[in-house]
Amino acid sequence: MKYNLLGNTGVLVSEIGLGTMNFGAEGSWGVFGALGDDEAAKLVDQALDAGVNFFDTSNIYSQGRSEEVLGKALKGKRHQALIATKVRGRMGPGPNEIGLSRLHILRQVDESLKRLGTDYIDLYQIHNPDQLTDWEETLRALDDLVRSGKVRYIGSSNMTGWEIVKTRAISRQLGLHAFKSSQSYYSLAGRELEREIIPALLDQNMGLIVWSPLAGGFLTGKYSRDSRGSEDDRHAKFAFPPVDLEKTYGILDVLREIAAERETTVSRVAIAWLLHQRAVTTVLVGAKRPDQLEDNLAASGLVLSADELARLDEASRLPVEYPAWPFMEEDDSIIRKHVRS
Repeated sequence: MKYNLLGNTGVLVSEIGLGTMNFGAEGSWGVFGALGDDEAAKLVDQALDAGVNFFDTSNIYSQGRSEEVLGKALKGKRHQALIATKVRGRMGPGPNEIGLSRLHILRQVDESLKRLGTDYIDLYQIHNPDQLTDWEETLRALDDLVRSGKVRYIGSSNMTGWEIVKTRAISRQLGLHAFKSSQSYYSLAGRELEREIIPALLDQNMGLIVWSPLAGGFLTGKYSRDSRGSEDDRHAKFAFPPVDLEKTYGILDVLREIAAERETTVSRVAIAWLLHQRAVTTVLVGAKRPDQLEDNLAASGLVLSADELARLDEASRLPVEYPAWPFMEEDDSIIRKHVRS
């Protein structure tokens, strides 16, 4: 297992982390695959044995059950793990049981600590922005959590590039602890964050935590133009994240070719591509079975060639958009001249 720095924190995180959205999944969360305490504990031990030290959850996953199951699985092993959880989503019927107000954040961090069975959270992330709460209110509350010792670092999730830079500027101006990372969707089937979010993260020296690297299972290789899986399949029930089907089938064609040439799996190649992207800190994988987790973890040792990366890029790259396209030719000529000199 390889390790990367989480932004400018000096903390090293495994380049593959374990996502726990399916831990204790109940009700509507069951579509992601429900794992009980024993099954989840086995996956956590398997991940730890492979060198994984980053585990991600959220208070809203099955209304806290994911945190509870993860906390039990890490009992006696807390020192080996970096625990990341989130706040923002609805946790009850009341009008103030949602959002990023000081009231909600301070209440929810204590609830998460209880469920996780720990006295501190390594990375506390806002799950997504809250349009009703002023950023200063949210950032001051998060800063208080760091200063109190309940939280080591804070991170963002599902934010735009301008929001990331804006919140970092507010924290700097007020002398507050700032977001150290962003948890965002990124895959060969979904490269939109390359337009604004990745440039912002690189500019701000922040970490990138990738969720759904296989596009909700679509890049595992079990889908094709002729087969969309069974009615019980997750993507048949809940097509999330959304994908451009025709483009993604073309990406799968290339993934299958490379997987066959390398005698490996489509999933490993798709995850390995992400591990080659310089902005990526860690890729979260979610598994229902030990064999799935083993396959995903093996991507850590798969080094793709320049030709393979180019083939995958050709199949998946975004179209060039304004304001980039008016100056592409001029910029390319400048770059070529600079490289030659």
